[in-house]
Amino acid sequence: MLFRRFMHRWMWCIASSLPAVALAATPAADRASQREAFRSALAAAAKPPNADSRHWATLLRESHYPLYPYVELATLRAKLATHTNAEIDTFLKRWPDTLAASDLRKAWLRELARRNDWTSFQTFYVAGGNDLDLQCDARQARLGNPGSPKEAFAKDVQTLWADERDLPAACDPVIAAARAQGVLTDKDVWTRIERSAEAGKSGAASSAAALLAGANAADAQRIAATLRDPAAQLAQAKNWVDTPRTRDAIAWGLARYARRDSAAAETSWADLQPRFKWDETQKNRILHAIALYRATSYSPDALARLKALPDAADDDATREWHVRVALAAGDFPETLAALDRLTDVQKADARWRYLRARVLGKLGRDAEAKPILADVAREANFHGFLAADWLDQPYAICSDTLAADERVEAKLARQSDLERAFEFRELGMLHDARREWSFAMGKLAADERRLAADYAFRKGWYDRAVFAFSADPQTQRLYEQRFPLGMLDSVRKQSRDAGIDPAWAYGILRAESAWMSDARSSANAYGLMQLLPGVAKKLAKSLGLHFGSASDLFDPEFNVHLGTHYLAQMADAYQGSPWLASAAYNAGQAPVGRWLDARAAFDPDFFIETIPYKETRDYVARVMAFSVIYDWRMNGKALSLSSRMPKIGQPYQAPDANTPRKAIACPKQPVETPEPPPEEGATTPPAAADTNDAAPTAAGNAIRH
Repeated sequence: MLFRRFMHRWMWCIASSLPAVALAATPAADRASQREAFRSALAAAAKPPNADSRHWATLLRESHYPLYPYVELATLRAKLATHTNAEIDTFLKRWPDTLAASDLRKAWLRELARRNDWTSFQTFYVAGGNDLDLQCDARQARLGNPGSPKEAFAKDVQTLWADERDLPAACDPVIAAARAQGVLTDKDVWTRIERSAEAGKSGAASSAAALLAGANAADAQRIAATLRDPAAQLAQAKNWVDTPRTRDAIAWGLARYARRDSAAAETSWADLQPRFKWDETQKNRILHAIALYRATSYSPDALARLKALPDAADDDATREWHVRVALAAGDFPETLAALDRLTDVQKADARWRYLRARVLGKLGRDAEAKPILADVAREANFHGFLAADWLDQPYAICSDTLAADERVEAKLARQSDLERAFEFRELGMLHDARREWSFAMGKLAADERRLAADYAFRKGWYDRAVFAFSADPQTQRLYEQRFPLGMLDSVRKQSRDAGIDPAWAYGILRAESAWMSDARSSANAYGLMQLLPGVAKKLAKSLGLHFGSASDLFDPEFNVHLGTHYLAQMADAYQGSPWLASAAYNAGQAPVGRWLDARAAFDPDFFIETIPYKETRDYVARVMAFSVIYDWRMNGKALSLSSRMPKIGQPYQAPDANTPRKAIACPKQPVETPEPPPEEGATTPPAAADTNDAAPTAAGNAIRH
């Protein structure tokens, strides 16, 4: 009812009062012809104008087609170097406060910078953007302005210098001027080098080092070189003169080396330690890195190294790995002691509360474990569901709907940016659609963004709802929108044909792409279920399906057809076990094989917690929890999570309609735990490996084979 009323209001407002967006009420046949004209006009924009291109442009302009500004934009950008300020200004005034105008302004500013026309640049520049090159161009434009005070320039440069991002070439003249004027001192340069070294960014450190001279430059470049190739540099380090900067280079190099090869770093440290006079910070950096990465590889000396760390070298990462290493050793008293050492913030996390209860149970202290499990069971997440299973309780899932708001509905009905976003989506231009969507969201308040995302969900644009509602504590109960049942008939049929649980297939899809049908990873995995083209081609052949090119995987139906059957192949490798297959789907079968060789006797929950890769550890938990939620969404009840996690070596049979399922209940005082938000444009949210964990060199989908 809410959205029928919303659409009626939207159509009425557009038809009665907003001629610029009147096409929301355009008959389907007319809109189809306009879309064809738009495609033709865009294709013709880079060519000399002719009668056809003028006809298409006129048709779109006179019919107030919402994407018409992009035809003008494409025409202007095709020959940007030939245009004048007046021509650009005319467009900006005709289409004020639009994404098309913003795009043209940025393109024109870059053209003006290329021309060194800094007077015009200052006329067109609008502060507040996130483009570092334009920010630097703006500072360069002010350099030639006699009225620009040095204090303002100094403040600008310090802000720029503190930016964590790598600086583009456009910043070089500004940085050079800042150095010449004494605005950036050697101390400032060293601060950036040290920050880059902590982040392991050898390129940024090298760029900053180029600003120094003499011995300073040599010291800085040595640090950059050691970050870039620690093995080669550390092999020479025993011949280096003992200075503070030399020791810094070694300390940062060893920290970097330990991440790649902790055993080799340990050997290098044993050789270099007596040769230099380390200060506490340098020594702690080295000890921390070696202990951490010995732990992530479960080396025999890992526990001893973690326990021997000085307090100043200990941090959240080493404390967590102390827990995992002790757990992997089967030393439950030590695991409990390590849990006690976590910070209060860490202890509040459901992961560690659940693990504490499980370890207490292993130690025969059930009376202490049960209240903790009861507390965790109030949360609708992986550990909450497991805790509920231990207590034989219903799952604590509290569903809600979004309240109507006529004021917000009326405002959204007048939002021409939203109409352009939806029109791009209808054209299949999803990247452009998301850009327009984000531009529109920037103009809305939180309650307005929620209703807009709900509307996108109703229109089948599921990823907008998933991204909008994932991390907002006020929308955690909107399960319909956060876990869409899109393509329900297809997912059910393909899963049934493949012999897997459709709830698991949904869980994988949701974790992989967050419903972005055009998702493409850095490892070249495509579509909703993130398949590599080589895998997809072989799979398609085995299924008797035609595979033309990788772009075929952007077809949701085709992707799900292949993805469900690929999941079935993965499951077959692990006697049907969905949780082990999920680990292999993310990390690859070879790493999973190594982990099974080491810990095959572990309970599934302990095994998952001791997975060395943070990405895979979180991924398996996320997929399993999503499977429970999707099962409930489809059936009103849910197969227990523990039954989805058979012991290693125990055969698993996918559930069917007759399989017993658990009830769902909303407790009086549920705990809402926001889901980590997917990263826009990423394919496996939010699973990038971080510096405090082991990870494959090519994360996630890179190793799908």
